[in-house]
Amino acid sequence: MTTLRMAAVAAEFGRDLEEDFAVAERLIKEAREQEVRLLALPEACLGGYLLSLDDDSALDEGPPALALDGPEIRRLASLAGEMTVVAGYCEAAFEKGAAARYNSVVCVNGDGVLGNHRKVHQPLSEDASYASGDRFHAFDTPVGRIGMMICYDKAFPESARALALDGAEIGVVVSAWPGSRTNAAADLVDDRWKRRFDLFDRARALENQIVWISANQAGTFGSLRFVGSAKVVDPGGEILADTGVGAGLAVAELDVAQALETARRSMGHLRDRRPETYTYAGVVSP
Repeated sequence: MTTLRMAAVAAEFGRDLEEDFAVAERLIKEAREQEVRLLALPEACLGGYLLSLDDDSALDEGPPALALDGPEIRRLASLAGEMTVVAGYCEAAFEKGAAARYNSVVCVNGDGVLGNHRKVHQPLSEDASYASGDRFHAFDTPVGRIGMMICYDKAFPESARALALDGAEIGVVVSAWPGSRTNAAADLVDDRWKRRFDLFDRARALENQIVWISANQAGTFGSLRFVGSAKVVDPGGEILADTGVGAGLAVAELDVAQALETARRSMGHLRDRRPETYTYAGVVSP
């Protein structure tokens, strides 16, 4: 039996990159001390998220845009070392003769970049600050085949299903998921957006019968109050570890291959699909 020790982070990050790297380094060290091999840091942990989900372009310049092959991502890879680390950042790109910024998540270890994903689904006014990604794909790492998503991506079943069909054994979603904008609960534990955050995590794991690691921002930034609730979920939709609404590290250990085999033995949700029946307007869904 080969087990994997994995962890999801709930923590507060802001605009100052040096402060963000100090927090990331502390968390990586803490995870290493607990023999974690796969660690997920939140969305926008390098440079912070947006100050609000309204158009905040007049409030500040937004997070610093970092090149995928630039010194900051190399620094993150160096901190990761033997560990596989997933972290969110604002990606600088130059495409079709123009500069673009993406809300992205990168997977690294000491050897460099293992995978990268650009957020596809953009809530509210996020498209005023970022261009949109255009695909979901899984990739191989030393700890297994991983598929990555960012925040609102997980609200769409097709996102995680596309990754599962591409062979992902572990879904990693990084978020800057806030509490409700209206009728906000005094206690985040009772917040309806927190309940949705948790429901999506459990549903995506269960419907695809994959291991699910969910990291999120904690604390506050601008007008946003984040719900924390980082967690590890097994392929049956059961929560193995959870930080609650505060900052922390949710750590769990699992034999991933055995867990997937057990979950899929009788009712295999991927195996038992009938894609020829999933049609709308004459188009066959994946």
